[in-house]
Amino acid sequence: MKKLFQYSLFLTLAFSLSVTAAHTPPQPPGVVHVVMVWLKEPGNMVHRAQIIDGSKKLRDIPGVQDLRVGEVVPSERDVVDDSFDVALYMRFANEEAMHAYLSHPDHVNVVKEYFVPIMDRYKVYDFRDE
Repeated sequence: MKKLFQYSLFLTLAFSLSVTAAHTPPQPPGVVHVVMVWLKEPGNMVHRAQIIDGSKKLRDIPGVQDLRVGEVVPSERDVVDDSFDVALYMRFANEEAMHAYLSHPDHVNVVKEYFVPIMDRYKVYDFRDE
């Protein structure tokens, strides 16, 4: 009975992964821009929502192919840094598109209006998505 359950679980997982892979088209190489935000008042849910709402306004800036934003997932694993409040993930076709986004007036205004008043600090990770 245990082997039947394990085999059934294996088939379910394999099917789920193959369906997910079949529905997720591969993306061409690009540049990923990740921003981690720490608030002046860590854990403040209103301020977290403000960062998330402001971030969503960045989606329409030319060059942004994908933007995802959300709150930290707390973890007890030593390898996980869960000290930040909110993280953003953005994807661009290339470095030029990312740099144009960074200097775009809408980006500058959102950071100034939504982020700066409540943000303690931030950290950026940029990498080529091959």
